[in-house]
Amino acid sequence: MITTAYLVYFSPTGTTRKISTRIARGLGTKNVVHHDMTLPASRRETVLADGVAIVGIPVYAGRVPELFLQRLQTITSQGVPAILVALYGNREYEDALIELSDVCTLKGFNVIAAGAFIGEHSYSTASQPIAPGRPDARDLKLAEALGKRAAAKIAGNDFTAPVIDGNVPYRQRVLFGGVSPETSGSKCTLCGKCAAVCPAGVITASDMVTTSADRCIMCCACIRSCAFAARTCTHPQIEEKRAMLSRNCRSPKAPETFI
Repeated sequence: MITTAYLVYFSPTGTTRKISTRIARGLGTKNVVHHDMTLPASRRETVLADGVAIVGIPVYAGRVPELFLQRLQTITSQGVPAILVALYGNREYEDALIELSDVCTLKGFNVIAAGAFIGEHSYSTASQPIAPGRPDARDLKLAEALGKRAAAKIAGNDFTAPVIDGNVPYRQRVLFGGVSPETSGSKCTLCGKCAAVCPAGVITASDMVTTSADRCIMCCACIRSCAFAARTCTHPQIEEKRAMLSRNCRSPKAPETFI
């Protein structure tokens, strides 16, 4: 019996957390410990020595987010079985899942299962939707099923690593920075929610909202969390990318699992 599920994730808009939580349900354990790596808070060194870990990330241009790689340095494992999650916006997950597997193996995890799931793209809008409503009920059902299959694998004393799609060396990393969401002064109430949810810690809300665009990762957590629709991104570079994704990524993709 699996006593504890450790959820280790980077989830700016909550979709990676949602999939990871549903996999934990499939494992059949009620003791779920969250290690949320999303915000730039101070962290303690943690060693995982029992249970099962579910390690989840959103895919950023086919790679694992650099902020997650930095924050994962505080966690190590003593051979704990791990289920990996790569959440992508209906384009491609490319090398993110195999990169995550390599990183987790180096951190001492024993990767036994993995899944590439779909979530609504961070650039998605009502007028230009990109995988709207994902993960949906079917996605969550498949995530739970992956947890059940992993639990059965562990119960059978099978800890072999799955063959995961992706290329090594990984694709060249796309550099973020220089573009960020804007704030509408007429809509903004200076509530500070955008600053509170920013994974990069680049938003300041005092007598006005300012964003350090050079360090923005364009996760759009600030846009999704604003109750007053005061945060948007209309930069030409993002508008062009959004239009392309909305046009070319309309056909819903299905999750892929590896076990």
